[in-house]
Amino acid sequence: MMKYKNLFIDLDDTLWDTYHNNKECLKELYADYKMDRHYASFEAFFAIYMPHNEELWAKYRNGEIDRQTLIIDRFRYVFRPLGIEDPKEILRINNDFLHRTTLQKRLVPGAIELLEYLRPNYRMFILSNGFREVQSLKLQNSGLAPYFDRLILSEDANIQKPHKGIFDYALVNTNSRRNESLMIGDSWDADIVGAYQSRIDQIWFNPKGCPPKGFIPTFTVKKLDEIKNIL
Repeated sequence: MMKYKNLFIDLDDTLWDTYHNNKECLKELYADYKMDRHYASFEAFFAIYMPHNEELWAKYRNGEIDRQTLIIDRFRYVFRPLGIEDPKEILRINNDFLHRTTLQKRLVPGAIELLEYLRPNYRMFILSNGFREVQSLKLQNSGLAPYFDRLILSEDANIQKPHKGIFDYALVNTNSRRNESLMIGDSWDADIVGAYQSRIDQIWFNPKGCPPKGFIPTFTVKKLDEIKNIL
């Protein structure tokens, strides 16, 4: 008898290739908004945007800032040198960016093959901190939607991964038992620490081979197809 019945799977950079998809959209923004007026190159712009965006997402996960602050500050920070910092204009740019991301279809290698393998034997749910208006479209447009019973977002639970509350919310709202559930994700801080603290087993998708911090996860893989050897 299989131990696990319910799989909670992160979307961004676990199945949907967020890094490359977002980078492609940012290249389009860079060209369309003529950001070479200030930045020496797209890579120079990206080297400033990316760490700032990651810092804001970390603060959002920890409840230090709200969604509105995140989406305004990440673009206002890089558009300010071009003389663009009005919140309404920044929100328009953010919405433009988010719309473009929903049209991107690049997946992490092996994603569809893994889901095809898992679908006959498991209930599968997306568990994400991403925004409601984009995550469902990303799932649909990339071909991932048919594999999942439900999309569970931090906005539904009013709390972000890694906090225990969102994992409890996911269990209750999918009628899943904790000891029959498994979290699969790439983010050590959000997915793996959160599941561990919620007493849910974890598969850490860790393609860069980063060392764990504080505890050893239940399982670790470098490639998605390695999960077939576990489940």
